[in-house]
Amino acid sequence: MPDELQRQIDAFLNGSPHAVVGASTNREKYGNKVLRVYQQNQRPVYPINPFGGVIEGLESFKSLTELVTARRATEPSFAIHGVSIITPPTITERVVEECGQLGIRHLWMQPGAESAKAVARAEELGMNVIAGGPCVLVVMGYSER
Repeated sequence: MPDELQRQIDAFLNGSPHAVVGASTNREKYGNKVLRVYQQNQRPVYPINPFGGVIEGLESFKSLTELVTARRATEPSFAIHGVSIITPPTITERVVEECGQLGIRHLWMQPGAESAKAVARAEELGMNVIAGGPCVLVVMGYSER
């Protein structure tokens, strides 16, 4: 793995908590598997799904903004360190903007979620963006359990 990519991955993983935008209740979908790999590695994680509800035992939020607003009501310094994105590219572009507004600096666009426009905008905003590379499931060692 190239040194720069490893540095980006380390910066992404060396903080917490993380959010998974595109989290799914369907255990066969990558949005669920990515959420579970954080849980398997005992990392604080928040599922983001436009329908809310409970996913893998965790309260899901309809947006990153809803999550941050809810948590800051009781913990004013709450911040999300990084976001794994598992959404269609046009949604990813909106997620990048939302992350920029919330001051989230680390993004990992899972294969299929990225677009040239989303990556360029994230870089323009000075974010650490991982795209077109390895999947977080491989890097974190996902296990089907």
